[in-house]
Amino acid sequence: MQHTLQNSFNITDIGLHSGVDVSLTVKPAAPDHGVVFKRVDLQNLNEEQQRISAKWDRVVDTRLCTVIGNEHGAIVGTIEHLMAAIRAAGIDNALVEIDAGEVPVLDGSSIGFIEAIEEAGIQEQSQPRRAIRILKDVTVTDGNKSITLSPSAVPLYEGRIEYTNAAIIGDQSYTLKLVNGNFKHDVADCRTFGLLHEVEAMKAAGLGLGGSLDNAVIVDDDHVLNPDGVRHSDEFVRHKILDAVGDLALAGGLVIGHYKGLRAGHDMNNKILKALFADDSAWEIVDLYVDIKEADMAVYQQNTPKIAVTPR
Repeated sequence: MQHTLQNSFNITDIGLHSGVDVSLTVKPAAPDHGVVFKRVDLQNLNEEQQRISAKWDRVVDTRLCTVIGNEHGAIVGTIEHLMAAIRAAGIDNALVEIDAGEVPVLDGSSIGFIEAIEEAGIQEQSQPRRAIRILKDVTVTDGNKSITLSPSAVPLYEGRIEYTNAAIIGDQSYTLKLVNGNFKHDVADCRTFGLLHEVEAMKAAGLGLGGSLDNAVIVDDDHVLNPDGVRHSDEFVRHKILDAVGDLALAGGLVIGHYKGLRAGHDMNNKILKALFADDSAWEIVDLYVDIKEADMAVYQQNTPKIAVTPR
């Protein structure tokens, strides 16, 4: 079934790129509401004009993060870490009220959002959860970057990065099965990262103003500048997987398929969703019914839920 929060929660912190203090409150929402952001600080707009659906066709910028916006000029950026936590926690419906144009960065990962969701509690709702099942391969490429979505029985995220200009990152690969709390255990604490010369250039251009060693891993060729080092030896590619989970959460439902990204980022993640939904034969909407009676627990743990197809 669909799920929302039992209680609201609030987080206040700095924005990674804006450097502005941000207050964000995530509230329960009704079935079929979806995830919607609301810019409560934009007093020149009415309540409806302040709202932005967290959907792939609302993405307006992907250069440094994922930014969504509406036709009234309301935008919210750096939504991917929160969206990844919402998707991984199985939240279908939520209202995210925010008083600035960027989601708080916290430590640069999703773990703070996951913990806040768990503390707020999760409430089952009356309507079945809808998912997008991948029916055939869909691929987008851009130079040496590529993403393929292909059929899979469970949500699977596979990523590979190659950094020839940063020896400590190098060539890394990782695969996450988005089931059984694996997101929290394996990638939720993996932080955003940057190369020192890129960070310096961004700050000189008035970008990345809230970035620090408290909320990002900074790399200078063969060493990490953060005093405590990395949380995982392959934290860099794991963070790319975290981003992919957050960006694909903008599909509007759980994506049941195999994501395979090579050197992919926010721009490519949005492009694969555009390519997917441009081909009606590549996907279908399904309602998920997961029976977790004791007799069927083994099947549930293996993540082979019974799927009832709903005609579009």
